[in-house]
Amino acid sequence: MTDNQLRLMAVHAHPDDEASKGAATMARYAAEGVEVMVVTATGGERGDVLNPRLANAAAVKRDMIQYRRAEMAKAAAALGVQHRWLGFVDSGLPEGDPLPPLPEGCFALQPLGTATEPLVRLVREFKPHVMTTYDETGGYPHPDHIMTHKISMEAYLAAGDAERFPNAGEPWEVLKLYYNNGFNQDRILAVHEAMQKHGLESPFDDWIERARKRPPRPKREMTTRIEVADYFEARDNALRAHETQIDPEGFFFAIPRDLEKKVWRTEEFELADARVETQIPEDDLFAGIRGILVP
Repeated sequence: MTDNQLRLMAVHAHPDDEASKGAATMARYAAEGVEVMVVTATGGERGDVLNPRLANAAAVKRDMIQYRRAEMAKAAAALGVQHRWLGFVDSGLPEGDPLPPLPEGCFALQPLGTATEPLVRLVREFKPHVMTTYDETGGYPHPDHIMTHKISMEAYLAAGDAERFPNAGEPWEVLKLYYNNGFNQDRILAVHEAMQKHGLESPFDDWIERARKRPPRPKREMTTRIEVADYFEARDNALRAHETQIDPEGFFFAIPRDLEKKVWRTEEFELADARVETQIPEDDLFAGIRGILVP
């Protein structure tokens, strides 16, 4: 290997997902000179407006797609990263019992090869050493998140194989694949308890109450913790950029940042696969890679 420029690709389902899952990590690596690219599978056009201040905004109603594209550009600038769209249509989050069918032509209904090829083409063009994506549950059961996991796994396996997707560029082998963990249970509990200790109202009260009523979920193995406290501001700026989705007075900003920096200074990832030797636990997504790059 002769290219000593480190590159990281983060694959997400919708605009705003990148701001709530691994954003501070991306901002840190970008600030340190790593090339970082966020890839967004869909335009988020079926997302609800979650910021009450924009619920009746004429510009949003007029063109939700373009509004969210502009938000994504602001978020990418806040993090200092590159950005690409895969161009698929948001599947929406089906609700009801029984669940309604997904909309025809949406991302989650695409044949796996059709949905994977654009990502393989981007991988071969950008040549990342590391990819991040969602685990097999999608982080939560949104059909686009689960489909994003599927195409990320396929692209990771296929991008270095010249016989697969032969019209999608020269092969490139990604060296490590991670699942990001945007909502770490241990982090939630630690921050919740710290806020209670300081006499503050925790934004996690309802979440913890619901968690107590359902069967316990198996904990994911967090293999890699990245120190990112100095990049919480960049993360927050990226969140605020998605103003249709993020209420600036809401959940994401209810934790005092000075308290957060004392209680939980990291973002966590789960190493899904590695083609280089590394030792767990890690504090660097590029562990095992830096040493094999030749200047």
